[in-house]
Amino acid sequence: MLPVIVVHGGAGRIGKERAEGSCRGVQEAVLAGYRILQRGGSALDAVEEAVVAMEDNPMYNAGCGSVLNELGGVEMDAIIMDGKTLASGAVSAVKGIANPIRLSRLVMEKTEHLCLTAEGASRFAKAMGVPEVEEESLKTDYSRKRWVENLAPGSNPVESQMGKMGTVGAVAIDSQGNVASATSTGGMLNKMVGRVGDTPCVGCGAYADNLFGAASPTGHGEAIMKVTLCRLILFHMEQGMSPEKAADTALDYMKTRVRGIGGVVVVNSSGDWAARFTSDQMAWAAVKNDQLHYGLYKGESFTLPVTST
Repeated sequence: MLPVIVVHGGAGRIGKERAEGSCRGVQEAVLAGYRILQRGGSALDAVEEAVVAMEDNPMYNAGCGSVLNELGGVEMDAIIMDGKTLASGAVSAVKGIANPIRLSRLVMEKTEHLCLTAEGASRFAKAMGVPEVEEESLKTDYSRKRWVENLAPGSNPVESQMGKMGTVGAVAIDSQGNVASATSTGGMLNKMVGRVGDTPCVGCGAYADNLFGAASPTGHGEAIMKVTLCRLILFHMEQGMSPEKAADTALDYMKTRVRGIGGVVVVNSSGDWAARFTSDQMAWAAVKNDQLHYGLYKGESFTLPVTST
């Protein structure tokens, strides 16, 4: 039964010292979104609120806690998509904003464009009255430490990225049957200045269509873009696959075709959902029928009644 919401906190290998916090954070985020759905709110509002909760949590590579680029700066990407109208809004390489997902929502609702980038996104944020924040407030000791480690000759930022933390995202279907998807990230560790990954690209970093469902991914952005992962998953659901089968099929294709590792959360138009990944771990949580489900390792799923959380 509807409504349903599913979130992820990034695919990779999460150390023991961060595992508990990652799992707790996705539970808090999914409940923040579910409370909106319980009150009859929209899927769009629910996924936005869930992602904001993770952007504000320094455990994740989004908002506060974003990884740093090659110069030690923060450049963030985000996207939100409405399955009812196929409207979407995104920002890329944006700086000095605490919640890029909120700015993405404004791009969708207040402009005729789908994506604004860098200085243009910042100018739009100012015009909309979005508060600026000091860049240092978005950095953590953990992100600084990893930036320094990956400046060393012979380091592998891509492998390190998958070894620690990743993009955050959410999908939902509300009581009216409308679906939505939202994704936010600090991008790739020690990336070139101006690098933009999959997140702000429709069909790659998010996709939502009331006819079939919604998806939000995490993983190596260049690989996700090569296979247009989210739209590929919805294509498989169009052909009759369940969310779990569609996700597994698309992730397996990305792994074999372009050697990409990652994960996704998916919901279909009937409220069936999945949280699937080819990485070692992915922190995820879902709520359906007032039951909170969550996990970190493959094949792991714990369940609690929402009233006890």
